Amino acid sequence: MQDFADLVIVNASVHTMDPAQPDRMADAIAVKDGRIAGLGQEEVSQWIGQNTRVVDAEGGAVIPGINDAHLHFVSAAMAAFGYVRLDPAVAPDWAAVVDVVSAAQVGEDGWIRAHGWDEAVLGPAKGHLLDCAPGTPVVAFDSTGHQLLANREALRRAGITAATPDVDGGVIVRAVDGSPIGLLQDGAMELVSRAMPPVPAATLRPALLSLQEQLHSLGITSLTDPGLGPASAGLMDGAGSTAALELLGDLAAADELTLRINVLMLFAGTGGANAQAIDAGLRSGLAGTYLNRGIDPEQLRIAGVKIFADGIPRSGTAWMSEPYGAACTHGSLVIQGATDEGRVAELNKILKLINDAGLQAGVHATGDAATAAAVEAIIAADGGSGGTSSSAGNRHYVIHGAFSDSSLLNTMASRGIGYSTNPLIRQEAGDIMRQVLGEDRFSHHQPLHSALEAGVRFNLASDAPVTSADWRRTVVAAVRRATRSVPGRHHDPERITGLQALAAMTVDAAWQDHAEHFKGALIPGRAADLCLLNNPWPADDEIEKLLDTGVSLTLSGGRVVHQSTS
Repeated sequence: MQDFADLVIVNASVHTMDPAQPDRMADAIAVKDGRIAGLGQEEVSQWIGQNTRVVDAEGGAVIPGINDAHLHFVSAAMAAFGYVRLDPAVAPDWAAVVDVVSAAQVGEDGWIRAHGWDEAVLGPAKGHLLDCAPGTPVVAFDSTGHQLLANREALRRAGITAATPDVDGGVIVRAVDGSPIGLLQDGAMELVSRAMPPVPAATLRPALLSLQEQLHSLGITSLTDPGLGPASAGLMDGAGSTAALELLGDLAAADELTLRINVLMLFAGTGGANAQAIDAGLRSGLAGTYLNRGIDPEQLRIAGVKIFADGIPRSGTAWMSEPYGAACTHGSLVIQGATDEGRVAELNKILKLINDAGLQAGVHATGDAATAAAVEAIIAADGGSGGTSSSAGNRHYVIHGAFSDSSLLNTMASRGIGYSTNPLIRQEAGDIMRQVLGEDRFSHHQPLHSALEAGVRFNLASDAPVTSADWRRTVVAAVRRATRSVPGRHHDPERITGLQALAAMTVDAAWQDHAEHFKGALIPGRAADLCLLNNPWPADDEIEKLLDTGVSLTLSGGRVVHQSTS
C-alpha cells in the first residue's frame, strides 16, 4: 500500500537552508509523521493521497521554523501578559510612566509590578517612582533586564536604606545624602526581587501558553531561554524561577508545549557570580529536572548554564579595554573578586566547572575586554587543546559580544566557540550606544560580516522582552544596520544578506542547540518545523517588504500550531 503524506505544500519557493547546498531551492514540500518526506513537485506529487492535505502557497516562501536562540520565554510571557506595560507605545515619557503606574490595579499579592520602560527613549532614569502609590510596593523593570525602579514602600520591604552597602556587580543609585532614589542596576536588583512574592503558577501558566501561541503566529518553533533557576531574582523580572523551570516540564509532559525549548540554568544573577555558587548549583541535581519524566529532549531539555561576565555599556558595567561613557570608565567584570585579575581567575574557575560537568556555557559579555576574557576562559576550561576538544563538543558561546578587532573572531572560529547576538538591540538602542561608545566603536559593534568571514558559528536572536520577538525585524536590522534616528550606511562592511540572517536564525541556531541533525533545515528526514510566508522572500534591496509579509501556516514537528484565518 502506498504511504502518503499528511500534508504537502505546492507552488512554493522552499528555502531549504541545507548546509551542504546553501542555495538549494524547491517548489514543493511533503510532510509525513512529523518529518520532511520529500522536496520538489515531481517527488511531492507521488506523496499526495486521498487524505493528504494540500496547501497552495501561491508563490509564498517556505522556510524552516525560526529558532530564537536567546529569548527569555518566561520573562517575555510575563511582560506581555502578566505585568503593567510601560513600553514606549503605552508610556512615551516619564510623566506617562508615573501616570500609568499610579493608575494601575494592585495585584493579588499586594504589589504593583510593571515592565518595559526604556531610557533610550525616555531619557536617563532617576527616582521617578519613588513617591508613587504610597503604602503599596511598586517595582518597574526596564526593557533591558538590567535596571528596575522601586517606590519607597518596595525599598522599605526590601530593607534598602542609606546604610545598605553596594553589592558585587550592582549599583544602588543614591541621592547626594546617600539615600536610595529607587533605581537599582544589575546585581542590586536582586535586593528588591528577593523581597517580592513569587509569580503564582495560576498567573504564569496562561501567560506562557499565550506567548507560545503568539510566537507560533510569527513562525517561531524553537527558542533558548537563557537563565532559569535559583538565581532568578538577579535576572530581569525575577520570574524565571526554579518553579517556572518545573512548570515548563509540566507543560511538556501534558503535551501542551509545542515550542522546542532549550534552557540555560542560572546559579548567579547579573552580579557577583562565583565558583562556589556555580559548583553548588551543578551539584544540586537541577540539570536532571526533565529526566525520567517521559519528556522528549527534542522538545525540552536543559542545555547548560548562563554566566554574566559583565553588565551593559549604558550602565557603565560593561568591561572595555578603552574608557567609554560620560564617566570615562573601563567598567569591570561583575564576577566576584577584588581586582581585575582576581575576577578573571574566578571566571576561569566557573567555566572549568561547567565544562567538566559536560554542560554548555552561555557567557554574557558586552565589553571587548569581557568578551576576550570569556573566550580565554572557555579555551582554558579544557586545557586549551583546540577546536576538536570539549570546548567545541560542549559548544560554549558568547552572548552579545564586543570585539576590538577580528583576531578574537578568528580564535573563536578555530576553537569552535559560538556567538549569539542581537541586531535589533543595536537598532533600538543604537543612538544611546553611539553616545556611550563613540562613533568608531559603535560602527564596529556586532561585526556580523566579519564573523561570517572568519567562520564563527553565530546566530541572531531577539533577547525578548528586551526587544520584539518578531524575527522579521531582526533580519531587517541585520541587513540595514540602522538605528532609530540614523539610516544604515549602504556600504557598511558588517552588513549581511537577508538569507544569511535567515540561516543565523534557523540552521546556525540549531547548531548552538546541538540539534542540527534534526532541525533547522528542510531536507528529508529532518523535523517538519517550518512556516509558510504569504509572499516570496524579498531581495536585499527590498528587505523591508519582509515586515509586511505574514505567516500563513506554522508547523512544529508536523503539527499545525498556527494557521492564518485571513
